[in-house]
Amino acid sequence: MSRPRLTKALVQVYTGNGKGKTTASLGLALRAVGHGYKVFMIQFMKGSKDYGELQAAEKYLPNLIIVQSGLETFVSKENPARADIDLAKRGLETAKKVIDEGHYDLVILDEINVALDFNLIDLEEVLEIIKNKPEHVELILTGRYVPRKIIDQADLVSDVTLIKHPYYQGVSARQGIEY
Repeated sequence: MSRPRLTKALVQVYTGNGKGKTTASLGLALRAVGHGYKVFMIQFMKGSKDYGELQAAEKYLPNLIIVQSGLETFVSKENPARADIDLAKRGLETAKKVIDEGHYDLVILDEINVALDFNLIDLEEVLEIIKNKPEHVELILTGRYVPRKIIDQADLVSDVTLIKHPYYQGVSARQGIEY
């Protein structure tokens, strides 16, 4: 039995200073998996195994593959560790390979915009990925600070705006909600 394939896949960007960019991409992944599509997510600058989406995908969603390409610690924008740069570059190479092979219908590059802003990876390489993606691969890029050149190439750009966040009232990140 053959599975469905997208005929005109687009490039989507979720950016802005509000909470919900990764969450939006995961909602899209869940929807796609529900319709029989295969999804591959690369999480740039993330290395903690505590994220609920990792556990859910492993336990319940065999058509959703999530790989992390970062350390568990925060990255210093002014002085990123060599490991942060190497992991981001490895993540970008994985993205190129997965997208070029075309086995996945939806590919999510989570926090790639931040990796670009921190100069961990090269913008021109990301633009080439967008330009050369197969017609049936929907590509999602998340993270703050999206470069103008990516906005210009994207088909859909959503800016998630922070209006109010419980963090500023002293509420720490909650398991199952923020991660």
